[in-house]
Amino acid sequence: MRLRFLGKNSTPTNSPTLYATDQGSYVVQGWIVTDPDILAQVEVSDDETLVEIPPALLTNLANDGVTGEVSRIALPIAHVTDGGNYVIKAARVTDPATLAQMSIPDHETCVEVARSDMLTLLAGT
Repeated sequence: MRLRFLGKNSTPTNSPTLYATDQGSYVVQGWIVTDPDILAQVEVSDDETLVEIPPALLTNLANDGVTGEVSRIALPIAHVTDGGNYVIKAARVTDPATLAQMSIPDHETCVEVARSDMLTLLAGT
């Protein structure tokens, strides 16, 4: 899968990043979810995982021609933290060639979200 960088929401130690793929999906890189309360609330299959991202990261969808605000909380958003961050539930990215296109710190991981699933969250699309 080939990735196209859409944008980041980063600081020196954090790098949530959004990519478009050549397969009609998005790769969302974010913080590994370790909060036991969230992990107890959200059921995750063996091929899925959770990533936490700041909501502002999704504004980078505009760089793929997708505009609109998140207007509803539904999958792939599985949870909203007390601080307002989104917890995204989706398929874990494990393909070595795809992962080699990214720089992922040890405290982060990434998931692949179908474009159609992302669009269902947005008003104005």
